[in-house]
Amino acid sequence: MRKKEATILIVDDDDDILFSARISLKKYFSEIITENNPKKISNHITISTVDVVLLDMNYRIGFEDGKEGLYWLKHIKEISPETTVILMTAFGNVNLAVDAIKKGATDFILKPWKTEKLYGVVNAGLELSRSKRKNTQLQTVQKQQDKDFHQQTEHIIGFSPAMQTAVKLVKKVAPTDANILILGENGTGKFVFAKEIHLLSQRKNHPFIHVDLGSLNENLFESELFGYAKGAFTDAHKDTLGRFELAKGGTIFLDEIGNLPLHLQSKLLTVIQNRKVTRLGEGKERDLDVRIICATNAPIHKMVDEQTFRQDLLFRINTIELNLPPLRQRVEDIELLANHFLKKLNQKYRKK
Repeated sequence: MRKKEATILIVDDDDDILFSARISLKKYFSEIITENNPKKISNHITISTVDVVLLDMNYRIGFEDGKEGLYWLKHIKEISPETTVILMTAFGNVNLAVDAIKKGATDFILKPWKTEKLYGVVNAGLELSRSKRKNTQLQTVQKQQDKDFHQQTEHIIGFSPAMQTAVKLVKKVAPTDANILILGENGTGKFVFAKEIHLLSQRKNHPFIHVDLGSLNENLFESELFGYAKGAFTDAHKDTLGRFELAKGGTIFLDEIGNLPLHLQSKLLTVIQNRKVTRLGEGKERDLDVRIICATNAPIHKMVDEQTFRQDLLFRINTIELNLPPLRQRVEDIELLANHFLKKLNQKYRKK
């Protein structure tokens, strides 16, 4: 059996317990650290990325109230919130362990333990720790994306009557929560307008999640958009959020919606209509709090007539319909755009 890459810290003032736990776990995990002095916990956690701490409840002879264990539990959660803490306790302290779980511990194991039970508890703790770290990383990435997003947002360039009409509509509808369908040929700025709507909305401080439905594999549609539960399919090793849940509180931009096959349109319609999403492999419905913006370069109204796009889905996504003009219909803006891009490229390549 291949060892899992993980760092497990065992803290107990009984060296026999440390030895036993180390022997039980070292064949399953890559690094086992033992420590008989809880005051050194900080050193281990700051030096290494500790995934799981097995923590004894009592360290003073004659004291079985578990106060020290609770103190160190709080200390660990403060300096490393992603680390899973599992308490080790004697049978008589089960109520104390349950109380500790309310204060942030993940689980407890009774002494003496069976190796299989110890491995099971620690392994579950490891998966939880990794999940928390991934969520923290996602949040960090999202914050950075949001920061970049605000910095990189293009201003809408154009003073032609056609563009001014579009901009006027954007300013009017952006503060609402209405679903918006952006129509226009390739290159007309559908993505730029979607970002601008988000930035002018009440949701501007929450995520903007872009989904290119045109490039999304049909087999991945549900798992990507709705998420999946652990065990839903072969490689589903953990619960995973879909794009709709990642956009919580913000905006989801469904680009190239005209490319979506009919059988997937019905699934999307159900989610938009009910404002609830169900992860693949799970029966629980989760409420959605997102603003939906869709876009396509396809003749979507004609597709409804040809029955290649669902009319009821079109009704749901185009509470407001925004048509973007191609450049040939806004020739007044060509010089303005040329100068804009010239300025950007001068800055990028440090040229004049």
